[in-house]
Amino acid sequence: MRLYAVVAAGQFRRYATYRTATAAGVFTNTVFGFILAYTYVALWDERPQLGGYDMSQALSYVWLGQALLMTCSMMGGGFEDELIERIRTGDIAVDLYRPADLQLWWLAGDLGRAAFHLLGRGIVPMLVGSLAFDLAMPSSPGVWVAFLVSVGLGVVVSFAIRYLVALSAFWLLDGAGTAQMAWLAGMFFSGMLLPLTLFPGLLGDVARALPWSSLLQVPVDVFLGKYPGWELVRAYAFQAGWALALLLVGRMVQSVATRRVVVQGG
Repeated sequence: MRLYAVVAAGQFRRYATYRTATAAGVFTNTVFGFILAYTYVALWDERPQLGGYDMSQALSYVWLGQALLMTCSMMGGGFEDELIERIRTGDIAVDLYRPADLQLWWLAGDLGRAAFHLLGRGIVPMLVGSLAFDLAMPSSPGVWVAFLVSVGLGVVVSFAIRYLVALSAFWLLDGAGTAQMAWLAGMFFSGMLLPLTLFPGLLGDVARALPWSSLLQVPVDVFLGKYPGWELVRAYAFQAGWALALLLVGRMVQSVATRRVVVQGG
């Protein structure tokens, strides 16, 4: 496990070197946060308690979305482009023969990336939002801890989805189309555009049951105290269940792809 801890730390340091890009990202997230916040203000003025949120909760939803946008890679931009390129060029064969688990290697790196983005691009927009608007901030340290656990599970779910997207390059050679479809699904079904509680009928039920809701909707509701008592355990179980299922599918697909590489190499 020490190897994977080193990989995670290395990825954290790697992203920390891009200071100008981080500053630009913080600025962009903050600007879009204000645009969305004022849009939500106008909407909630007309429809108070829309989706089960009051005004301060809705505004908290906006700024948490900006804080978690890169943390959970709802628009992509993590490891998947690099992995797709290694598959396309054949360099993945070298990775498969290394004495390290391929999935755990990339997961460790993505956790390091997510930790940096949570600190580097998440805290400042949230602070700015809290100064400009009346946000619903938890008063209990336990809620903050519960929120961070939920964010961690969301990051793992996000990784598992993007890992499957990257592995599709073994058969498609160019994974750009698959990545684009995953990005669109992630933006829509994570709740980044609108809270999933606003989606009507069957669409809302399906959206909340899909794995992308683990990236934003579930962590935000944990932050806002929507899961009291055993409901929090159920929320964790939902996220952990999707994470485990997707990781297992990724491992099976990886196994099939590995055999294909060995056969072709032979």
